[in-house]
Parts: sequence; structure tokens; C-alpha cells
Amino acid sequence: MSTPKNRLLALDILRGITIAGMILVNNPGSWSNIYTPLSHASWNGLTPTDLVFPFFMFIMGVSTYLSLRRYEFNFSWPAFVKILRRSVVIFLIGMFIAWFGLFLRGILSEKTFVEAAFNFDHIRILGVMPRLAICYGVGALLGLWINHRRLPWVIAGILIIYAIMLLLGNGYAFSDSNIISIVDHKVLGPDHMYADTIDGVRLKFDPEGLLSTLPSIAHMLIGFMCGSIITGTKDNTLRINKLFIVGAILTFSGFLLSYGLPINKKIWSPTFVLTTCGLAASLLGLLIWIIDIRGHRRWCRFFEAFGINPLFMYCLGAILSIIIGSVKIPWAGAESGLISIKGWFYQAVCMPVCADDATLASLCFAITFVLINWLVGLYLYKKKIYIKI
Repeated sequence: MSTPKNRLLALDILRGITIAGMILVNNPGSWSNIYTPLSHASWNGLTPTDLVFPFFMFIMGVSTYLSLRRYEFNFSWPAFVKILRRSVVIFLIGMFIAWFGLFLRGILSEKTFVEAAFNFDHIRILGVMPRLAICYGVGALLGLWINHRRLPWVIAGILIIYAIMLLLGNGYAFSDSNIISIVDHKVLGPDHMYADTIDGVRLKFDPEGLLSTLPSIAHMLIGFMCGSIITGTKDNTLRINKLFIVGAILTFSGFLLSYGLPINKKIWSPTFVLTTCGLAASLLGLLIWIIDIRGHRRWCRFFEAFGINPLFMYCLGAILSIIIGSVKIPWAGAESGLISIKGWFYQAVCMPVCADDATLASLCFAITFVLINWLVGLYLYKKKIYIKI
């Protein structure tokens, strides 16, 4: 734990907004009652919720550029070891979260400790944290190995190759014949993949699969290049102008190309990369204008508590969500006499407060859960404790 120096506040705030957003959309009171903007697009399309994860991926690229400056972007064994170690740690944390859910449910279903602890038959291998780990590791090494003037060509090459794969491999179909699904089934196995349901059809289709990690690396590298814009431009006005120009070009390119290559988060389509990176760059420019140029900082303190320890806060939210969703308590209102802590709070507290409006109560629960996590982040913020992962 240490106190980082010369942090870019606007970047911390954007990071905090995305982490708070991830916790909010991942923890409704009821998955059956969600306001449309707070749910993912079922397949093709884009909702505000679909922006959360890609925004964080973009921010990770910016942060990676800032952190690699100390090595002057030259490959060295200390740099390689640090990148590899951090990638492995992030990946293993993601695996631990997946394991913890299986373990806790196993213990509560009266399995023995050994049976629950070694229940790896259906553990999901990939997910948010593993994808972040892979993209960070590959992207950071490319940032050290390749001349930065050539990185835009690398990004374009990755997206073009992936676009061709999708077009030739039935990549825009929610089907077992989709090339993304085929690769994941062959390499990961269906027992270690996420199961999704669209229009009544349920398939093992992982939105953080192996093949779709390829454009995610390009996504991270776009953020990396925007990091070079931020550090290479000292004047804030010129800095945000450049970010707005990049953001506008990427956003409009993504929307225009979407007529042939639909925007789709679950396959991380090339147009999804362009559009969300463009919007992220524009929002970052807007935040720099609001915070650093206009000096309006009071409003953003809430998000700063999330932004200074982003990965820790995300993991905290995931672990707490598993606990309150798995541990059951006695309640007369439940058919079996037992209900999860989450279910009890939603039905016994949020529903009465929201006049039995199920959707509003679901949002009420999500906001409450965000605030609980924020209290932990606020304590770390006030104590100036920075947990590096």
C-alpha cells in the first residue's frame, strides 16, 4: 500500500464512475425487474450499461501508458516481471471470485469442506478480471516492444482481422456455430463457460471468451494511445481538444461501420471497440474540462473513493454480492422459511419503501449496495490507503 503521486484526478473520477456503475448494474434487487438503461443489450445494440466495462478497459490503457513511462517504454526484465506478476495476480483474483461463489454455495448446500473447496468441475475460467489481466499483460508488453508510431497500425490490423473472422465464421449469430463459441467450446469446454439466454434460447456462450479477447487488446491499446495524448500535451485546453477530436472520429466511425458490422458487446465487435473508445475519450476530455479547467471538484468526491482503489472496490463488490446472495436467513415471508440476505432486504425493506414498485425497489437495492461499498472506499480514501493490485 502506498500513496500515488501526481495522479490525474479526471482519470480517477472516470475510473470511479465506471466502478460504481459496474457495481450498480451487477447488483439489482431482482434480475426480473430492471430499468432498460440498466440492463445489457440482449445481442446487437448498445445501452448505457454496455459502456461500463469497455470504459474501464479504455481507462486501463491510459493508466498503463502512465505507469510505463518510468521504464521510458524500453523492454527490460524488471518491467517484464512486474507486468507478468500483475497479470497473473489479477487473473488469479478473478478465478478466486469464481471459485468462492461455488465454494460458498457448496458449503451452504451441506457439502463437506473438501467437496466444496475442490469443486472445480464447473468453475468459469474467464470473466471480467481474467480479461483485464490478459489485455493488460499483452497490451503493456506491446507498449514496450513496439514503436508507438506503429501501434495504430497494430490496432487497425487486429480489428480488421477480427472483423473478417466474424464475417466468415458466423460471428454475429447467437449460435453454437459461431466461431467464438466454437473456439471456447474446444479450448475451455462448456462446463467452464458462461451460459446466456437470448429470446428463450439458452447456450453456453461466454461474453469474455478467448477469441473476443483479441479486440479487447486493441481496445486497451486505443486507451494506451490516448494516454500518450494526455502526457504529450501540457496545455489542458489543447489536451481536451485532441481527446474530443479522437473521440468524435472513433465514435462516428463505429456508428457508420455498424451498418455492416453491428455493435455487439457480447462478441466485442470492432464497431463496439470504436464506439465505446470514442465515447470514453470524449467523456475523459469533458471531465478534464469540468475538473481541471473549470475547477468544479466538489461533486466528484463520491466517485474518487471508488477511483483510487478501482480493482479492490470491484472485487469487494463481487465478494459481498456472493455472500449476501448465498447466505440465507429465516423469514416467515419465504415459502421455505429461508431467504437470502439480498432477497430479504429487497422484499422486506426496498419493496415497502418503494410502495411495492418492483423495478424501483430493485434500483433502490442496487443503490444501497453501491453505498455500502462506497463506505469502505471512503474509509480507505480518508486514510489515504491505496491498494495496488
